[in-house]
Amino acid sequence: MEYFQYGDIETEYLKRKDKKLAQVIDRIGHIDRPVDTDLFSSVIHHIIGQQISTKAQETLWKRMKEGLGVITAQSLLEAGRDKIQSFGTTYKKADYILDFSEKVQKGEFDIAALEHMSDKEAIEALSGLKGIGVWTAEMILLFCLQRPDILSCGDLAILRGMRMVYHHRELDRKKFEKYRRRLSPYCSVASLYFWAVAGGAIPEMKDYAPKKGNKK
Repeated sequence: MEYFQYGDIETEYLKRKDKKLAQVIDRIGHIDRPVDTDLFSSVIHHIIGQQISTKAQETLWKRMKEGLGVITAQSLLEAGRDKIQSFGTTYKKADYILDFSEKVQKGEFDIAALEHMSDKEAIEALSGLKGIGVWTAEMILLFCLQRPDILSCGDLAILRGMRMVYHHRELDRKKFEKYRRRLSPYCSVASLYFWAVAGGAIPEMKDYAPKKGNKK
């Protein structure tokens, strides 16, 4: 299994820039976060993972790989809508998967070109596809292309982790951008730590967001 590649250069930079994040990095240590190595299957993986839990995503992904043997445009197009849906996804996502597969197979979408695009260009290209929004595109850049500077303001767990680290009740776009500028060009590594914090890696850290129904 391959993991997101980072080391002392990235963590020491972040620690110099941000004392609160430095404490988190020292407490948690190195994070081994698996990455996808195949760009095509990474797109499919992230389409099926939208709006479901990570556990459900992995169960569905395992079924799909076992059912198809290999995840390619050809194997998906041959499988068709009903078979793809039978692995546990929705018909709408099955349609997105087939639309993407067809565009790749016909050469209407040059997937290999993404590797040579800037982050902004790659996000625009991916989010122009059916069923892929900015958040999904950002996750593909981070977890497949291993781009170093991705911090998604559309990721609820990242926002939760940031509130917990910086003790904010709310994190508006202005505050988010302040932190993004501070942590750049290694925002992707910072993202790994915000996710870890949001997932309970440091038990005594809490989310400062007001409880629903209590905005005082």
